[in-house]
Amino acid sequence: MIFLPNWNITKRVMSSYLPFVVLAGLYLYLFISSVTPENAQALANPNLADIARFLADERAAATGWTHFLVLDLFVGRWVYWEGQRTGIWTIHSIALCLFAGPLGLLSHVLTSWLAHTFFTAQTEATSPASEPTSPSEASQT
Repeated sequence: MIFLPNWNITKRVMSSYLPFVVLAGLYLYLFISSVTPENAQALANPNLADIARFLADERAAATGWTHFLVLDLFVGRWVYWEGQRTGIWTIHSIALCLFAGPLGLLSHVLTSWLAHTFFTAQTEATSPASEPTSPSEASQT
């Protein structure tokens, strides 16, 4: 997605849900195997201290890490496809998504806003399509 975004293999892999199905299956396995009756009771009405205790267990931490991986990859995939659809530069946002999903999403939202606010208006003002092509169009503007 970062180094070869327009490569056919990249597009084929990104159009598949298979990586998410595999990771979600791993998540389900880890989640089921990490929840004990004590953890389940604590997580039924969680507070931050209970979640911290739960994640202190190695298997629970692997579950949390898989959770973050699935969601960060999913958001990165969405940013990738938005970049392909709109032509907006997304390399920085995808990289952020893979390390810190919410920051990558925020980066893409800001980049999209900047591109539409400053570059779309400039492109429309300088494109030949914005100039009148006939005297009647000129009188309407």
